[in-house]
Amino acid sequence: MSTEKLNKKKTIDLRKKHIGPSCKIFFSHDPIKIIQAKGQYMYDETGQRYLDCINNVAHVGHCHPDVVKAGAQQMEQLNTNTRFLHDNLVLYAQKLQATLPDKLSVCYFVNSGSEANDLALRLARQYSGHKDIITLENAYHGHISSLIDISPYKFHQLSDAELNPFVHVAPSPDVYRGKYRADHFDPATAYADEVKDIIEKVHKKGGKIAAFIAESLQSCGGQVIPPAGYFQHVAEHVHKAGGLFIADEVQVGFGRVGTNFWAFQLQGEDFVPDIVTMGKPIGNGHPMSCVVTTKEVAEAFMSSGMEYFNTFGGNPVSCAIGLAVLDVIVKEDLQGNALRVGQHLTDLLEKQKEKHPLIGDIRGCGLFVGVELVRDRLTLTPATAEAQEVIYKLKEQHILLSADGPHRNVLKFKPPLCFTTEDAELVVEKIDLILTGILKYASVSCFDHETKYYFSLFFCHFVSFFVFL
Repeated sequence: MSTEKLNKKKTIDLRKKHIGPSCKIFFSHDPIKIIQAKGQYMYDETGQRYLDCINNVAHVGHCHPDVVKAGAQQMEQLNTNTRFLHDNLVLYAQKLQATLPDKLSVCYFVNSGSEANDLALRLARQYSGHKDIITLENAYHGHISSLIDISPYKFHQLSDAELNPFVHVAPSPDVYRGKYRADHFDPATAYADEVKDIIEKVHKKGGKIAAFIAESLQSCGGQVIPPAGYFQHVAEHVHKAGGLFIADEVQVGFGRVGTNFWAFQLQGEDFVPDIVTMGKPIGNGHPMSCVVTTKEVAEAFMSSGMEYFNTFGGNPVSCAIGLAVLDVIVKEDLQGNALRVGQHLTDLLEKQKEKHPLIGDIRGCGLFVGVELVRDRLTLTPATAEAQEVIYKLKEQHILLSADGPHRNVLKFKPPLCFTTEDAELVVEKIDLILTGILKYASVSCFDHETKYYFSLFFCHFVSFFVFL
């Protein structure tokens, strides 16, 4: 540990000098310097405590003592690569597999969600012998080249971006803002038919589908919950075309949804993906991840003749930490806590929706909740500036929340699973006060209705301008 302690300005100056300018930080106009964290709280260099509603990485709580102890003890004994036999690897694989359907029985350990999703594409292409991939609008699957190609969340903002000819984008199954909404008689089938149409177009051009990949719940895309039955219909179309279904659980797995351990299980017991990718919460902040698939897919991957090796993936320290995380989830009933606290949070937010016209939709499962802000509930005009104002005002109240989605107007709750009902009540109370303050600017008595609206709009954009400086 470095003995030198830097003041905040020096830290910022060194970051500007030595860290790539594309590496953005939260609250860039006035960033927070975090030096310590525990449970659902983070602390800055002055000792100020912040309630963390952002971190889906510190899954069982920041610096959980059981996880820290497991990692430290194993590091004192041995850390080496997986070309040597070690019990931690096989014991962890066994324990992880026990949380999944029997069909998903073969593990490949890697170091990040991006690595996991890249490997999943390789597995699918080797198994199928095909190249084409279907992804979803607003999807995010990772930062490496193969995944930027299948992450419209990243490339749709670039006006000159060229779509990889082997990548095809299907509509996001968003029943609030999407093509088929909650009032549609069967949105699951309608959205799945869009995937079927893409497959037919690919075949007409001589292509063949290797895989369909989707986050089990879209996170960066705006906390989108697919309608029940959607994955089953899509899997049927994809399998018929000779491809595989990849479920990306990097942000939403390990009990976050409350009712189930894995978010894909929300679709029903009759749905099992061919490949599942994991990351973020798996190591509670330690860099590890995993791809789990079937024996058939694993055997096809081996038949290529190319050995697969990952220097750090599945090392004894990572597996010791992973085992500790699984133990803590069970011991502290964190999946149950996610269900109970998440429901309480959603109930509180629904009451705010009745009070504040800016709240257009509340959706989520467990401690994965989105609040979409709109300026008009009929036209669904995104309240982007207002969402930014909310997260910056919350920061002033020492609460950390983020806004995301294609219009950056969805407040995202994805806190550590030790989040409490009291935490939920505090955040909603502060959001209520902030939205009330925004409403006051829109109700200046000397203006007519239209002028009030534009005054409010100007104010929010004024705030947003300084937010992004």
